[in-house]
Amino acid sequence: MIDQRAIADLLLRIGAVSLRPQEPYTWTSGIQSPIYCDNRLTLSSVVARKLLIDQLIEMIARDFPHVECVAGTATAGIPHAAWIADRLGLPMVYVRGSAKGHGKQNQVEGRIIEGQRVLVVEDTISTGQSALGAVDALGHLGAQVIGVVAIFNYGFSASAQAFADKNLPLSTLTDFATLIHSAVQQQLVGLKDVEILEQFAQNPYGR
Repeated sequence: MIDQRAIADLLLRIGAVSLRPQEPYTWTSGIQSPIYCDNRLTLSSVVARKLLIDQLIEMIARDFPHVECVAGTATAGIPHAAWIADRLGLPMVYVRGSAKGHGKQNQVEGRIIEGQRVLVVEDTISTGQSALGAVDALGHLGAQVIGVVAIFNYGFSASAQAFADKNLPLSTLTDFATLIHSAVQQQLVGLKDVEILEQFAQNPYGR
């Protein structure tokens, strides 16, 4: 059984998610965010790594049992994709944000077979554009992308719509609402902070 609360607690405990409602972070996109998710920190915790991979494997068995190849997004999705592929005994590829400017100029590294059922592994879903870009790159090589899995989902309506427009299933271990509830229980944020966080979730471009 997928335990969203346990995952949220874990991400907060190891600092993979940090909350700063009064002094927002600036994302690469320019969005001013009261929350920052860095799931790369999960790589350094053996306990976190095992829990995440166990839960991802369980989620994949439930939602994507017919996967034939695992694709990690560069860079944060690569290690989790590698561990998943190893546990499932499946081939793996990874997808760059853009094609290399030298050599074979590949965007997808590894071998894709025409019609192969591929599952994309991402660490975090915010706007969804990174994962969907990987889906497009795999599709251009003839892959049949069956869905996307990730550790954390901000739950923005724009990303939900983007996945719906592609008719592409998305499964995540935990989400923004669960994490905020966990943060309140741990007394990491107060009611005023929760209001700021919830407003951000509803309109991330409005801050």
